Amino acid sequence: MYVFYEDDGSFKAGNILSETDASLQVESESGKRSKIKRANTLFTFAAPEPAALMSQAAATAETLDLQFLWECAPQEEFDSPALAADYFGHAPTPVEQAALLMRLHGAPAYFHRRGKGRYRPAPPDILAAALAALEKKQRQAEQQQEWVDEMAAGRLPEPIAQAAESLLIRPDKNSQQWKALDAACAKLGKSPDRLLLELGAWPHALALHKRRFLAVNFPRGLAFPDLELPPIDRDLPLADAEIYSVDDVTTTEIDDALSVSTLPDGRLRVGVHVAAPGITVTRDSEFDKLARARLSTVYMPGDKIPMQPDNVIQAFSLDAGREVPALSLYVVADPETGEIIESETRLERVVVRENLRHNMLDAQITEASLSDPSADLPYGHWLRPLWKLAQALSAQRENVRGKPENNSRVEYSFYLDGDPNDPDTPVRLVPRQRNAPLDRMVAEYMILANNLWGGLLHQHGVPGIYRSQQAGRVRMSTQALPHEAIGVPQYAWSTSPLRRYVDLVNQWQLIAAVEHGVSARLVAPFKPRDADLFAIIGAFDAQYAAWAEFQSAMERYWCLRWLKQHNVTRTVAHVLREDLVRFANAPLVTRVGGMPELERGTAVEIDILGMDELSLELDCRYIGEISPAVGGQE
Repeated sequence: MYVFYEDDGSFKAGNILSETDASLQVESESGKRSKIKRANTLFTFAAPEPAALMSQAAATAETLDLQFLWECAPQEEFDSPALAADYFGHAPTPVEQAALLMRLHGAPAYFHRRGKGRYRPAPPDILAAALAALEKKQRQAEQQQEWVDEMAAGRLPEPIAQAAESLLIRPDKNSQQWKALDAACAKLGKSPDRLLLELGAWPHALALHKRRFLAVNFPRGLAFPDLELPPIDRDLPLADAEIYSVDDVTTTEIDDALSVSTLPDGRLRVGVHVAAPGITVTRDSEFDKLARARLSTVYMPGDKIPMQPDNVIQAFSLDAGREVPALSLYVVADPETGEIIESETRLERVVVRENLRHNMLDAQITEASLSDPSADLPYGHWLRPLWKLAQALSAQRENVRGKPENNSRVEYSFYLDGDPNDPDTPVRLVPRQRNAPLDRMVAEYMILANNLWGGLLHQHGVPGIYRSQQAGRVRMSTQALPHEAIGVPQYAWSTSPLRRYVDLVNQWQLIAAVEHGVSARLVAPFKPRDADLFAIIGAFDAQYAAWAEFQSAMERYWCLRWLKQHNVTRTVAHVLREDLVRFANAPLVTRVGGMPELERGTAVEIDILGMDELSLELDCRYIGEISPAVGGQE
């Protein structure tokens, strides 16, 4: 004897091995034995065998007219055997009874299940709505399949093209476009971004990288609202100093500049002059909201996304030849020992005589020319005393750290000679030593300002945002803690308020300290334990990391373009660890297939077999070792 029963929402048939009042022991065609509840059995039969019954019933079910079944079925709840007898005109065979059950069960739009073998026909209005929904679903499925077929054939359907950006950034996984794209990706074995790029949703990988970044981080676009900058409401004194700035040739937001004079006793009076947008860009103003939304300027080769609107940059950038507000730190120091004898911070107007560019001066300004008074050195009267004190300050910090700074690695500047949105734009990689004298000199005075200004805030009990390092851990906080890697007792970013929001916040606090002294903590924009300062720290850390990641990706992209433009297929690299190497002629780190275990710093020759501008990966092969390991080389 055989049984037809329901199991996990589907119908099955099997051979009855044994039974009790509550259950049956059943063997399937495969030989699997299972125990089923008697409540799940629909009917028993003697012939045909279960496998034949299931096959014949499925075929018969397809011939049953659903519309006719619905029309002739009782309007109230009914048993399927009764409807089978009416439909077939005789006592139904096991195959017919199973076929009718399969047909009823497989058409929930027409028949609603009400229990074991019992159904009720759907009311006409509900049936009509269900059939319309089914028809719509069918049309959608056909449309999706048409899109899948188009993409598989190498064509991009217009609805997919229009939704391409959202499909990558914030996909609606219930949409037809996403389902079609997902199916096409599965069929072709490709990721959504790669398939869309290959189909022409973006003209090239560079456009995709940028659009994805902008869509995530600047969904409303890059334009600033048209806001009028408030006038400067302070009568600031004019500084009497010979001031110069030193930046890269591409820098347009000039935050800082330096001055120096020699006092009669041989000591130096050095000024660190920092742009002061904090005078008019005040806390909770509309301009503050704009800067806080971005938190930092975003840099990439050939382009940038400024933190501040153009009118703020134009009003406060330390461009040569015009009076601009500045927050100035003046120190009197012994150039031999680096001892700071006294310091003073002022809010004033400054006039920068010239915006110097290290790209044009590095070749002439060397340690040798700085140390030789007779050498022909441009701006020597300004550079030599600054350099001498900078060396003494650096030596002081080195004593605190207990080790010298590692400035031996070559860094690269990226220059694009054309449209930064065109991948065919020629790219230049210009190597620069980290220990170039101009770089080291400017960096030393920025460290000095960030250290002393952090100390000034702490002295007046005015909270600020500090960057510290202790036991190898770098973090930002509102406490004045040591930065062991730099070798200073505290370090508060304060010298780039046009480009970094933390520096702008600290500038507000510094202005309060300068103007109000011991009562500054009562009037500063941020009071002690202000929760908003902690919110700024958290937001800045996350966003600054995201900006840095994008800059790194764009630099890697243009490195790949540089390799392609210069047809570099074989090059030299140095081992970092295991199969990881750094190129000797570009700021690229990559893994190399087939490389043996070599000592760190070993120079190796590698072949570049291919590159992927979407994943930003290189396919490289090890050729051989060039020289023994060079100690400490990176």
